Amino acid sequence: MFIKVKKGDTVGVIAPSSKIDEDDLEVINNSVLLMESTGLKVKFAKNAFKNTLGYGATPKEKAEDINEMFADKEVKLIFCVSGGFNSNTVFEYLDYEVIKNNPKPLCGFSDSTSLGNIIYAKTGVITFNGPTFKALTSWATPYAYEEVVKRFIDGNMNLGKDDDEYITIKEGMAEGILVGGNLSLVNEMSAGKYAINFTDKILFMEEFCLETPPELVSNYLYNMKQNGVFDKIKGIWVGNYDGSVALEKILLDVLEDKYIFPIIKSNNFGHTERKTVIPVGGKAKIDTSKKVKIEITENFMK
Repeated sequence: MFIKVKKGDTVGVIAPSSKIDEDDLEVINNSVLLMESTGLKVKFAKNAFKNTLGYGATPKEKAEDINEMFADKEVKLIFCVSGGFNSNTVFEYLDYEVIKNNPKPLCGFSDSTSLGNIIYAKTGVITFNGPTFKALTSWATPYAYEEVVKRFIDGNMNLGKDDDEYITIKEGMAEGILVGGNLSLVNEMSAGKYAINFTDKILFMEEFCLETPPELVSNYLYNMKQNGVFDKIKGIWVGNYDGSVALEKILLDVLEDKYIFPIIKSNNFGHTERKTVIPVGGKAKIDTSKKVKIEITENFMK
């Protein structure tokens, strides 16, 4: 259970993925101004702007920032500043006890998928797949910002907006705990020491078409199938993918109609301006008979 963010609270910003480029500074500053206009303070982690390796801060520097942000009593909400690559490099340096004993919302998407899922897996602390700090102002609409306000300030559990469209790919009903995010990162965590526990989960996934063509999407999904992921889950929620072949078609090609769980599709998360805030580790229910085909079934903000 988290405490709702209120006026005067501090938002922490970390950079667990790629380095912050000079071109990003204007957008990041716009996000600072937006948070301040909302009545919140912004605190950047001490290593957030470092480029020690020439392609970002070291894993230990990044992990130090994450540990300190969770331990910092002033910070009530943590944003990953942007996406990129290699947030998985911090896994062995995180202080999972500190995180577990100081639970607070951590929000980001894309490469933040690795960080959010491993924190939930190791500590049981719910994390959030939603806008990065940069994404609060880097898109053409206020959708992402409004979703952040709705979830963390208002404590509203509704997913997305009234005009979001949900499509049934495979009918059914399922209840489970949400895990997932960016497909390429979910695939990386489908096996091995830092694998996601997919048992009885609702898996949500999206992919960035500019980095991942359909044949690579197929590669990822087949690897997950070969590692037994789809034998364990209760349902799938497909998000944004603007590739030449729809993600849901590739998924059905891979599944070969061998699984009975429901599959739904929407475009309100992923590499798109519509980014609802999804709880990794939160309980949810899929019901394809409804207009809004997925809902969060627990309130984790008070």
